[in-house]
Amino acid sequence: MIRGVRGATTVEFNDAEQIITRSFELMTELVRENNISPEEVVSVYFSATEDIDAAFPAKSLRRLQGWTYVPVMCMREINVPGSLSKCIRVMVTVETDIKQQDIVHVYHYDAEKLRPDLKSGKE
Repeated sequence: MIRGVRGATTVEFNDAEQIITRSFELMTELVRENNISPEEVVSVYFSATEDIDAAFPAKSLRRLQGWTYVPVMCMREINVPGSLSKCIRVMVTVETDIKQQDIVHVYHYDAEKLRPDLKSGKE
């Protein structure tokens, strides 16, 4: 079965190291909580709000052991008035036997506001 695993985080500044570090934190927890191995991953899509352009969040995946060949892309999040700023979102499509309701979606920092029903992470 192919499932989508969602997550999001925020940064305080448009700073390359913070973008990559926060994206790495997010992916590390998402992978751990869902017991994902890179061989099971179909693709990973990151989006970032327009106020983040100092680094590609996808670069964080290269810090994960064994993720060298996982297909990954970055894109711009649409600019909706009043939406959360400095936000990085991720969608990981993965082959898994986990039931949809048992997938652990991960939201860190201010991104917890996006899905308070799925509280999971760093503040």
